[in-house]
Amino acid sequence: MNGIGDLFGIFLMFSLLQPWLQQRLLEWARKRQIHAIEHKHHSRVILLVHRQETMSFLGFPLFRFIDINDAEEVIRAIHLTDKDVPIDLVLHTPGGLVLASLQIARAIRAHKAKVTVFVPHYAMSGGTLIALAADEIVMNSHAILGPVDPQLGEYPAASLLRVIKSKDINEVDDKTLVMADVGEKALHQIREEVQKLLADKMPAEKATDLAGKLSQGTWTHDHPIGLEEAQELGLPVRDDMPEDFYQLMSLFPQPTQRQPSVQYVPTPYGPPPSPGEKSK
Repeated sequence: MNGIGDLFGIFLMFSLLQPWLQQRLLEWARKRQIHAIEHKHHSRVILLVHRQETMSFLGFPLFRFIDINDAEEVIRAIHLTDKDVPIDLVLHTPGGLVLASLQIARAIRAHKAKVTVFVPHYAMSGGTLIALAADEIVMNSHAILGPVDPQLGEYPAASLLRVIKSKDINEVDDKTLVMADVGEKALHQIREEVQKLLADKMPAEKATDLAGKLSQGTWTHDHPIGLEEAQELGLPVRDDMPEDFYQLMSLFPQPTQRQPSVQYVPTPYGPPPSPGEKSK
């Protein structure tokens, strides 16, 4: 009985330690991959990855987004980087606070050496705002950026302005009028900020026009700006994403508490055999 009890105790201890060990091994693998990329590219690698966007707690969804803590950490990493060392920033985010995103964008723009933003999958809203500050954006051919028009709670600022302009002001309640006033200020502020971020990448007139398109409600806030559209807009975008950045992203899996909805054998497959040819 004592032997069985000892075995059960060992099994229980291992079960309790397993998640902790897995997390430590994952963190070790991430640091090893980051060091490998830095050695290869002679750069500082910084990641801003919100991979838990579908995580839930007691049935309530928890969303990760760019916040002040992210801004503090990214800015600290930039300050720890010599001014002559290039920065490779990996973005995977649905966006977040304008204030935090702008802090990061300004710090990127102020860095003397080249800053390259890598977007393996998506960098929307505040993520796009950060990407606009970089000297170059590297996107997967199916990755997306998005508009940076300000949102006031659940309402786009541009739409609030259109509503009050289409109605008699006496028919608009005070709260909507106040929100529209704040929205007008937000639209003006974000347009100026985007103009500044684009100023050294294109002629002034084009920067003004593009800042308007991206920030003034031209599209819905979730409009996907793919590689070709980003190039047509004049952004400094290319699509030769290095394989080691995909390998790095694979070390940031979705939470394991839920059943995965996509499954496959992660092995490269070649072309199918020709008729009459035996498969190997």
